[in-house]
Amino acid sequence: MTDLANFDLDNAIDISIPLQFNGSQPNAFGVDAATAKPIGDTRAGSSVNFEQYTFIPHCNGTHTECVGHITDERISVLDCLKDAFVAAVLISVETERTGSDLVIDLNSLNNAGVHPPAIAGGTDTGATALIVRTLPNDDSKLTRRYGDGDVPPYFTAEAMEYIVACGFRHLLVDIPSIDRMFDEGKLVNHRIFWSVEPGSHEVNAATRLNSTITELIYVPNKVADGEYLLNLQIAPFVADCSPSRPVLFLSEPPA
Repeated sequence: MTDLANFDLDNAIDISIPLQFNGSQPNAFGVDAATAKPIGDTRAGSSVNFEQYTFIPHCNGTHTECVGHITDERISVLDCLKDAFVAAVLISVETERTGSDLVIDLNSLNNAGVHPPAIAGGTDTGATALIVRTLPNDDSKLTRRYGDGDVPPYFTAEAMEYIVACGFRHLLVDIPSIDRMFDEGKLVNHRIFWSVEPGSHEVNAATRLNSTITELIYVPNKVADGEYLLNLQIAPFVADCSPSRPVLFLSEPPA
C-alpha cells in the first residue's frame, strides 16, 4: 500500500486540460465543440446558475477509457478503475518518422529509459502507470484540433506490446489516440493494451479489465521526467469513458 505521508500532497500537479465550454478547447476527429447552454442564469433573473453541458469525452478533452470502448459488452470505466493512487513514471519521447507519419516506437521508449525489470540494466520503479509526453511540447496542445489535415503521432504495435510487457496497467498520453487516428477502425494498440483479440469485440480470460488509457493530457515542460504518485480522478460515469483529472505528486525529500 502506498504511504501517502511520503509525498508532497500540498503541491498537486494537474496534467489534465481544463475544458472551456463554448471556448477554446482541443478537438479530435472534427466533432462538435463542447458547449454549455444556460438553463438558469442569475444575470437573467434566475436565483441560481445551472447549465446543460453537451460534449464528447473521447474527443473534447482529457478523458480516461476502459476496455468497454471496444467491446460489445457495455463495460464501464467506473467499474474498471480500481486504483485510487498509483506509482507512475513520466517520460518525454522523441517520435520517429515512418513514411509521412510520426510514431512512438520501441526506440522512442528505450531512449526515454523504459525497460522491463527483467532486462539487464532495467530499473524496476514499481510504477504501474506510464505517462508519455511527446516532443516537441508546447501549450498549443491545450487547444489543438487533431485531424484537420494531419495525422497525430501514435504508437507502433511493437511499442504497445513492450509497454504491456513492462507491467504498466495505466497509460496516459498527450495525443488524441494511442492508435493511428484514421486506421479503418482496427484499433490495434487498444486491443494489445487491453489484451483483446485482433478484430474482436469480446473480452477473454487474458483481458486486462482493470487497465485504463487516458488521452489528451498536457504535461508542462516545467514538470520533470521521473517518478510520481498519480491520483487518476474520473467522473462517476457508468460509461466506457469519462472526463478525467490526472494529478501528480512528488515524493517528499527525507527529513
